[in-house]
Amino acid sequence: MTHQYELMVILTPEVDERQVAPTLDKFLKVITNDGGSIDKVDIWGKRRLAYEIQKKTEGIYAVVNFTATTEATQELDRQLKLNEQIMRTKVLRSEEAQAMVATEAKRTEEKAARKAAKAAKA
Repeated sequence: MTHQYELMVILTPEVDERQVAPTLDKFLKVITNDGGSIDKVDIWGKRRLAYEIQKKTEGIYAVVNFTATTEATQELDRQLKLNEQIMRTKVLRSEEAQAMVATEAKRTEEKAARKAAKAAKA
């Protein structure tokens, strides 16, 4: 059974940004060889990290949306973690990612409503 996933990858800043797509394609063959599909590859480029990872303050971010089996996704994650150019990975099922975004948006709205109510009382 296949599911939709979202993969976020942070590559070391030493990687040439033109090499990010070919590097990711090499790993994404695991998905396509297993019958899955790559829906979208979004390369954000070099960004500042929230905290140091491997003594680096920047990384090249990429987000990949794909459809695959659980086994293929686990193999992709395993191969990404073995590569020295990859600093961090995070794989989420799309439903989980959307739920997390919705929960955070609701929390932000509630906080804004409490702040507005507090300001109205004052």
